Amino acid sequence: MGFQRLTFAVMKLLKPYLSGFHASYSVFDKATAHSLYKPRDPLAHKGHFGHALLLAGSYGKIGAAVLSAKACLSAGAGLLTALLPASGYEIMQTSLPEAMVLSDENQFHLTTYPSNPEIFQAAGMGPGIGTHEETALMLKEFLKNFHQPLVLDADALNIISSSPELLSLLRPNTILTPHPKEFDRLFGSSTHDPSRFEKAKKMAIQFRIIIILKGHFTGVFKPDGTISFNTSGNAGMAKGGSGDVLTGIITALLAQSYAPDTAAALGVYLHGYAGDLAARLYSEEAMLSTDLIQCLGKTFLEWKAASAVQ
Repeated sequence: MGFQRLTFAVMKLLKPYLSGFHASYSVFDKATAHSLYKPRDPLAHKGHFGHALLLAGSYGKIGAAVLSAKACLSAGAGLLTALLPASGYEIMQTSLPEAMVLSDENQFHLTTYPSNPEIFQAAGMGPGIGTHEETALMLKEFLKNFHQPLVLDADALNIISSSPELLSLLRPNTILTPHPKEFDRLFGSSTHDPSRFEKAKKMAIQFRIIIILKGHFTGVFKPDGTISFNTSGNAGMAKGGSGDVLTGIITALLAQSYAPDTAAALGVYLHGYAGDLAARLYSEEAMLSTDLIQCLGKTFLEWKAASAVQ
């Protein structure tokens, strides 16, 4: 199916999905992605693409950290340091030798963050960290002391939902990536999607944050009140680990100095586009979240070729 026909088909599906949602919005499509994508300078070195920090994993959930870390490096971060509980050290060093690893003194969950957070250009936190009391205390201190672009996902959001006063610690343009249930825990339940969208717009403005509300057509709600809905992705991505991959991708884009609103929207589209490639290769049923990471390279090759033509 040609790109114009595909976009038209997506728009037909999107319209009833947003029935009852009265705010103005835009759609994020392939043309938009190509216009925002920045091909690498051939004379650049790893320092040009940022040092990312990933705080992830707990005992039994180190896989979430591995997925997020692999996605981060595969999405272009120059350097990555992963902070994990001690039980994850050997797993990460074996699974991803390209990553640097800091090991928490606790075997099972995170209790500390790096003493020099200022050396990192961006951070991602949440995949698989659990909600232990010590981890929650660490998140609070980290929010107070980390001043660079930040994306929060999964258990980081669950901790905040249990301690909503932490929302006041979020710096402007912090990115939150909840699925609907996580969103409802954070901001209160909604009876249907349009009311949830209205609330997401209001919360993004109120707290001056970027909310990525994940779903069939993921919405990116920005602090200026603008909204975009993503047009890539498929039902095969509704599988464990997909959100961890998204966190890694967005963290990588932030580390490469994409503006937070651009990193959020472009990261969502890149994630979905890689998912569409994976579905064509493996089927929606059989595709895994690791397949999304494997398809990032093909996605970038396509985007780079498109940029060369422009």
